[in-house]
Amino acid sequence: MSEPIHEIVSRYYGETLRSSADLKTNACCATGAPPGWIRSRLSNVHDDVSSRFYGCGFPIPHALSGATVLDLGCGTGRDVYVIAQLVGETGHVHGLDMTEAQLEVARATEAWHADRFRFAKPNTSFHQGFIEDLSAFADASVDVVVSNCVVNLSPFKEQVLREVRRVLKPGGELYLSDVVADRRLPEDVVRDPLLVAECLGGAMYRKDFESLAKRVGFLDPRFTTEAPITIGDEALQAKVGAARFFSVTYRLFALPELEERCEDYGQLAIYRGGIEGAESLFWLDDHHAFEVGRPERVCGNTASMLADTRFAPFFEVVGERRVHYGEYPCGPTLAAEYAAKGATASVGSCC
Repeated sequence: MSEPIHEIVSRYYGETLRSSADLKTNACCATGAPPGWIRSRLSNVHDDVSSRFYGCGFPIPHALSGATVLDLGCGTGRDVYVIAQLVGETGHVHGLDMTEAQLEVARATEAWHADRFRFAKPNTSFHQGFIEDLSAFADASVDVVVSNCVVNLSPFKEQVLREVRRVLKPGGELYLSDVVADRRLPEDVVRDPLLVAECLGGAMYRKDFESLAKRVGFLDPRFTTEAPITIGDEALQAKVGAARFFSVTYRLFALPELEERCEDYGQLAIYRGGIEGAESLFWLDDHHAFEVGRPERVCGNTASMLADTRFAPFFEVVGERRVHYGEYPCGPTLAAEYAAKGATASVGSCC
């Protein structure tokens, strides 16, 4: 592959693809239907924006009211305009993308969206640039960074994560959906222009991504969801061989006090409620669920993620890190176990 990756990707998404239907995988719909609190906002997004969506998940976290959010690789701005509704008129959403053709669509609908949301003026800004270079944003200036199937397209993934870590405020969060592989990919796959553009060639081995996140300061990556990606093109499938790809969503917190392992300090967390979309049950990650009013034992890292972030108003965390009781067996919370049993029961039901 002699042509720079940035140029391949920019041309593919700016010129080759005319809509999400042109993709050769199910990446843009792998995670299924969005939850109701996101779906209601998607209905307010302009058709010109939605029709050219190329993401692989719904990296739209809870509790964003009043927040400053940055969307890496925003494309035509679908997620930007969903999040703009969640942050409200007191918040602001920045979209960053390297492809001018995509940004033209995003900018053309800014006034339309503000009117649709009944805002006095747009609470969005769009910037052309590379996700490896966030120099337009000051240190510790952003509450949440989101990214939807874009980091895999970068040839400089470590630089991307380092820049995100720099611009996040203490307690801020990177919430991203992306494509990962079940193995390290051979060089002929990594360097194939079409596989790169289709978000397969640049997919990292999942464990390597988690190690990279820890290396740049996101010490306890939390996995939230996973869905398999199917390849509809036989020629592409033949190129990747037996490798399997998944759309995954991670949350990475900018918390310097996080430890490399889950440690036990005898702490409890109680969800007070109040988060839209999680009125009775809040999921922090794939095995930490919190039911309103139900105390749950948590490790020190989980306690910090709830007490030292934007989630603090919604949780009561009992206990401090004064006494260490050893390593914490970080399995599912009681609420998560109960929810899993309910899901199993419903699958087997005949009615």
